[in-house]
Amino acid sequence: MLRRAFILLMLCLLALPAAAESFSLKDLNSKTHTLADYKGKWVLVNFWATWCPPCLEEIPDLIMLNDKRKDVVVIGVAMDYKDKKEIAKFADDNLMSYPIVLGDDSVTNQFGTMDVLPTTFIFNPQGKLIKLHRGLLTRKLVEKLISEKTR
Repeated sequence: MLRRAFILLMLCLLALPAAAESFSLKDLNSKTHTLADYKGKWVLVNFWATWCPPCLEEIPDLIMLNDKRKDVVVIGVAMDYKDKKEIAKFADDNLMSYPIVLGDDSVTNQFGTMDVLPTTFIFNPQGKLIKLHRGLLTRKLVEKLISEKTR
């Protein structure tokens, strides 16, 4: 019984990257972002919420990665929000320089359910999902991953 459940779980996890690798997301400014738009760059799609302490803690590192590294693009996906104005104000107040998307069914259907926040999908410059990171993500961890994967 456990083996069957494990096999089903693994099949679900294997199906996830194919869907995520062709995402199309519209940000607060109505600009559409696709993975193909960022070919040649590392892409971090970060799911977060305003009430989530580790989400708030990682924002400065995500800003720094997005602003200081020309080979990294961050796309934030706000989950569990009241309205667009709340998220726009929050992003502005926190100097979030990267695109912010409002998470809804059309977004989560492309990536799967977000049972943990923050959750970050990390794509390599070739557009392949190389890591699904649940929990706090730091600049140091991303830079280490990039360094290891580019050797």
